[in-house]
Amino acid sequence: QVHLVESGGGSVQAGGSLTLSCAASGDTYVSNCLGWFRQAPGKKREGVAAINIAGVNSYYSDSVKGRFTVSLDNAKNTVYLQMNNLKPEDTAMYYCAADRAEVILSCPRWLASNERNYWGQGTRVTVSS
Repeated sequence: QVHLVESGGGSVQAGGSLTLSCAASGDTYVSNCLGWFRQAPGKKREGVAAINIAGVNSYYSDSVKGRFTVSLDNAKNTVYLQMNNLKPEDTAMYYCAADRAEVILSCPRWLASNERNYWGQGTRVTVSS
C-alpha cells in the first residue's frame, strides 16, 4: 500500500505561482509513472503532468504545457508540481497519483486515464482573475 499526501495548494491571483508537493510513504515500489491530476467542480478528473520514476522524462496536458513543471526527488520520495502563470481555469482540486508496480503503461497513456491505484487526498488550488 502506498500513502500519498499532497500539500502546497492555496489561493492566488491570475499570473501567480504555486508549488505543490506530494510525499509518498509505505510500499514505495510503484510503476514507472507518477504524477498529478486535477478535478474542477462539475468536471471529470483529468491528467495534468506525469514523470517517469527515473525523473528523466515528463509529460503534460496541452492546457498546462509551458506553464507547469513536474519533478521528482527520489531521495525524499516526493513529487512536485511547479505551477506558473496560473489562470482561473486552473482552479481545481489537485491530486497526486501512482500505480502498483505491475501496471505497465507509457507515461502519456498513464496521464490519459484517471484509473489509478493510489490517490492522495487532494489539495485545493483557487485562481482569481
